[in-house]
Amino acid sequence: MTNQERILLVEDDIILANWIVEYLVEQDYCVQHVVRGDEVMAMFSQFCPDIVLLDVMLPGISGIEVCRQLREHSVVPIIMLTARADEYDEVIGLEAGANDYVIKPVRPRALLARIKNLVQSAPATAQPTSKLDFGQLSIDQQAKRVIYQDQEIDLSTNLFAFLWFLASHAGQVIDRESVFQALKGREYDGLDRRFDVMLSTLRKLFNDDPQSPKKFKTIWGKGYLFVADAWQATPQQEP
Repeated sequence: MTNQERILLVEDDIILANWIVEYLVEQDYCVQHVVRGDEVMAMFSQFCPDIVLLDVMLPGISGIEVCRQLREHSVVPIIMLTARADEYDEVIGLEAGANDYVIKPVRPRALLARIKNLVQSAPATAQPTSKLDFGQLSIDQQAKRVIYQDQEIDLSTNLFAFLWFLASHAGQVIDRESVFQALKGREYDGLDRRFDVMLSTLRKLFNDDPQSPKKFKTIWGKGYLFVADAWQATPQQEP
């Protein structure tokens, strides 16, 4: 395949995870592995997988709850993995938003067939974009590059992830709880102000007046807003 499809594997059985990763890499997939359920949303936002293989029994947050969280943000195909041949588990997983269900022990060729079927049948909206453009701003997720007014802006990994998340939801007010779940993989404790500080940093980098911001707004009591139409050249900037 010319463009490697990306698979996010969520599995706390290291021996099983290692052979699944090895097998899928041999099949020319790009695979990212996480062990804990509460690590998934942060990795999902950074990795932008084409499909998720999700164990049911996980430390941190159960696979069922992770599936529900993913469905709040994406229609990416999800295959649940479980050691229990329990119809109740299967029903709960499918009701949570999973597309398919595989009982352990996993058979390699059968798993590969399920993956190919779901990726090929996934709607176009399930394929995440890797580049966003807003007037003078261009964000390349795969290359981790940001161009503004024809100049490259150097961002830390965390700042880039925050900018990408906001820009991916342009025009929507994103509450702090959603930001923490997506980028930190945990609930907002009501006290942590790290993303407020990061928003201030982004305003400085992109010349957004903190007293009257146009590009990055804080909607008091609600959350953050990336303004899509605020990145056009002003009349004095145009040739």
